[in-house]
Amino acid sequence: MITGASSGIGAACAMAFAAEGCRLILAARRAGKLAEVSLRARERGAHAVHCIDLDVRNHFAVQTAIDELPPEWGEIDILVNNAGLSRGLEKLYMGKIQDWEEMIDTNVKGLLYVTRAVVPGMVVRGRGHVINLGSTAGELTYPNGAVYCATKAAERSINDGLRQDVLGTPVRVTSVDPGMVETDFSLVRFRGDTERAAKVYKGVKPLTADDVAEVIVWAANRPVHVNIARVLMTPVQQANSLLFARNET
Repeated sequence: MITGASSGIGAACAMAFAAEGCRLILAARRAGKLAEVSLRARERGAHAVHCIDLDVRNHFAVQTAIDELPPEWGEIDILVNNAGLSRGLEKLYMGKIQDWEEMIDTNVKGLLYVTRAVVPGMVVRGRGHVINLGSTAGELTYPNGAVYCATKAAERSINDGLRQDVLGTPVRVTSVDPGMVETDFSLVRFRGDTERAAKVYKGVKPLTADDVAEVIVWAANRPVHVNIARVLMTPVQQANSLLFARNET
């Protein structure tokens, strides 16, 4: 099951797992985009695809979606908690509360809601792997990004806490924490301002969504006794959330 599967890293994960012949549950808010990803996943080799129109911010909708999965889809072996976003880039004391709420509700509460709905079944069945999407922003806060960075710091704590809580079961828990990735992330942050979004990547060759998806599939494919607790990955031109070596041309 992949949340936020309609674009970016989520869609790339769908393609990467499809190439492995997996059966995919794809969840996202944009049903039209999700249908396109589903079609491409089938063409890529997915054994079968089941789509869910889902807003992870809605706890009732999340629990209902999991509870009402058809029996042949009910046993989720791998959960990729990918749904997330950033809004705005303002000083904390000038930030928009609606932006804060959207980030916290999606990146933190949505992560918790989906995890709470799916992981009990993994524990009962004695198998499963939860892969959470973190960020370099979760380990080093950057100016004007305090709330987004806080949500990714929360993801890191939730990931580590869950790994402790399932200790003694075969369930594995992994956080994949990318640095700069060129997706719609900056377009979403700046609400469609393409010029401002393009400046984020100026002078840097960023990671691609496929790069991140490849690492996620790699982590999932380790032997069952091996748990990859955390992967921190960046472009060569990025050291952390603050330091970049940008080309001048």
